[in-house]
Amino acid sequence: MEFRQSALESVGMSSDFWSDRSVFLTGHTGFKGGWMALWLSHMGARVHGYSLTPPTTPNFFTVVDLKNRLQQSTIGDIRNLSPLSDALKVAKPSVVIHMAAQPLVRESYNTPVETFTANVMGTVNLLESVRQTDTVEAVVNITTDKCYENQECIQAYRENDRLGGRDPYSSSKACAELVTTAYRHSFLANSSVQVATVRAGNVIGGGDWATDRLIPDFLRALDAGETLCIRSPNAVRPWQHVLEPLSGYLTLAEKLVQEGNEFANAWNFGPEESDAMPVSWIVEQLCSRVSGAKWEIEGRSQPHEAGLLKLDSAKAKAHLGWSPRLSLEIALNKTVDWHLAWRRGQNMSAFSIQQIEAYLAA
Repeated sequence: MEFRQSALESVGMSSDFWSDRSVFLTGHTGFKGGWMALWLSHMGARVHGYSLTPPTTPNFFTVVDLKNRLQQSTIGDIRNLSPLSDALKVAKPSVVIHMAAQPLVRESYNTPVETFTANVMGTVNLLESVRQTDTVEAVVNITTDKCYENQECIQAYRENDRLGGRDPYSSSKACAELVTTAYRHSFLANSSVQVATVRAGNVIGGGDWATDRLIPDFLRALDAGETLCIRSPNAVRPWQHVLEPLSGYLTLAEKLVQEGNEFANAWNFGPEESDAMPVSWIVEQLCSRVSGAKWEIEGRSQPHEAGLLKLDSAKAKAHLGWSPRLSLEIALNKTVDWHLAWRRGQNMSAFSIQQIEAYLAA
């Protein structure tokens, strides 16, 4: 095994657990799903990916040559039940990690039907497929911190706070939470399949080229020598490096398989409260790290987005032994370092694995 067991134990994970374990991962061609697939494969898991084609060019999936590290990479749409069910049956997974989604708030205003069908019916199809696959022991469904009914209050949201969503994306993810709860109680618990949902903050890291996300927009403007336009400089978000929530998801998956029903519920994986910072602070920090970066406030009216959002991760700290390992400043450094290494033409598979190993050693 390539990771030292002591390093994995520091985040509540076991190399023995993941070695040669079959994992079905939806959304493996995306930014966050790509990091998950790389981490799992590096621990020796047999990863079966199921996703649409990579959403951007360039993209993490291609840059790290991820296809050659996986047991199977299937291009498919979770909105189509039959081929999704067939793929699960072929994979015979022990663990299912559901990350495929339409993940962007602003895009959900442009494509509300596609957003709801992907995020709600996609979840239904995935859980229905799990019902038809007798090898599955645990399902981790990734939703979002935006699934809460946001009251724009200073208090960080806890797992038992009310769900909601004003924009189509947030609403669709709140619906996905309700779908998961219904399947857990109506079907999967009776089959001894343990199901949990997880909610993370604003995830940053190398290899994200999505549109309408602050860090990718910043880096695109930097590469093009353009001025970055900011929509909401005072909006506060719970920023965290991509490896932080992924470590929580993996720890939780182990607990679901090994200890069962006690962990089959909702979990927050957010940064320390001090790392919930406004957009303008993030941009100023990024500008201080690279030369030639410029930004300004965009004057046009914008669709509604939450102005204040924080997560309370006390439950994960108390019951999973999980806690954030990287400060926001270090998370920004690692994000910029990854991008600059890519621009220099380095081996990004090796560079990304080095970042995972450094995270475990933090």
